[in-house]
Amino acid sequence: MNSKKINIAGAGLVGSLLSIYLKQKGHEVHVYEHRPDMRKTSLDGGRSINLALSDRGWKALEGVGLSEEVRKIAIPMYRRVMHAKDGSLSFQSYGKEKQAIYSVSRGGLNARLMQLAEERGVHLHFDEKCLSAELEKGTATFKHKLSGEAHEVTGDLLIGADGAFSALRQQMQKTDRFSYSQQYIEHGYKELNIPPGKDGQHQMEKEALHIWPRGSYMLIALPNPDGSFTCTLFFPFEGENSFGTLQTPAQARSFFETEFGDALALMPDFDEEWTANPTSSLVIIRCYPWHRGKTALIGDASHAIVPFYGQGMNSGFEDCTVFNQLMEEHGDNWPEILNSFERNRKPDADAIADLAMRNFVEMRDLTGQKAFLLQKKIEAKFSDKHPDKWVPLYSMVTFSHTRYSEALRIGKKQDAIMKEIMALPEIEKIWDSEEVEALMLSRL
Repeated sequence: MNSKKINIAGAGLVGSLLSIYLKQKGHEVHVYEHRPDMRKTSLDGGRSINLALSDRGWKALEGVGLSEEVRKIAIPMYRRVMHAKDGSLSFQSYGKEKQAIYSVSRGGLNARLMQLAEERGVHLHFDEKCLSAELEKGTATFKHKLSGEAHEVTGDLLIGADGAFSALRQQMQKTDRFSYSQQYIEHGYKELNIPPGKDGQHQMEKEALHIWPRGSYMLIALPNPDGSFTCTLFFPFEGENSFGTLQTPAQARSFFETEFGDALALMPDFDEEWTANPTSSLVIIRCYPWHRGKTALIGDASHAIVPFYGQGMNSGFEDCTVFNQLMEEHGDNWPEILNSFERNRKPDADAIADLAMRNFVEMRDLTGQKAFLLQKKIEAKFSDKHPDKWVPLYSMVTFSHTRYSEALRIGKKQDAIMKEIMALPEIEKIWDSEEVEALMLSRL
């Protein structure tokens, strides 16, 4: 493979990881990031913003030799813990025994990827804002925020890994026959914090993802290594119960006392955090094609999704795995690499966007319902007995490398079967019977 000069816009998780893969192939790689070097600044005031790392992400990290190091700072979450209004708990395992998703710090992981990229010879440039690009040539103009100087960057390939509001994608949106959609959902989010207990330990079950499902909204909490939990309230912007109606910390506190009382009891800084922490929106980005000439998009720049399946980072990391495989298959044939990449990944990007919204409904509406928990118990037992015939949808998405588009197709078929099963008379009494097992087998 002949060495190329490749420039990447964006030093986030996907841009940093992709730069390492490209460097491993012998290319000269430069990464331009509009923010300051996060390794030299405080990461969100010292707080840890969590991500859920699962099998697709681990595979991508293994490809650059970083998985074992990350496992040392990741916390396994083996199950969901659902908190009812009265404080009672119910539980749902994520997969089979010892299967877990992992809570990791976004900032910590991003900083380590940057460091590894630099150690391996990638050139990182910070405070560089992308002003424009010539897509066919793969050139871009950046302006250094501190000096105010603009300069042109040239190379053999330009890649936009600059997030949901990508500057390079905005350039593509001006071109003919470029399809693009941006959808904001009615919910936003606000982050809160449960600090460590007096002994420095976690005040709730550590190796679990906690959910307070309340129908049209929910609160979740993920553990941090320092004994704290990062909590996220997903809440409508408008309506009877919404950010629009909770105008003051007192109003928010009163609402939490009713809806999330056991969580509020563990939040000594609730009033201050409610005021100080921003309310942020959630957007889904779809576009096609993903490249023009010598310029390509990857990660959120091409397919941003909502966070409800914990697959935003994982799908972006899988982009890097697929891109690397295509480089191995096609060598120096870059037009074929870029064409194959967008053809391969577009159906899966659309599928995980749909799956993420589907899982939002499941988490906020269904996880607290007895019928839902029974359905998952039936599926788990059937899968244990017939692993070649039934892999639960969540496991396909989270604990396998099945294409997202294929997982969605199979999941819809499973939905139809389980709808019939759950409609059986007295299913709560006969759920583990041979009759139910035989009916499921016949429908497959």
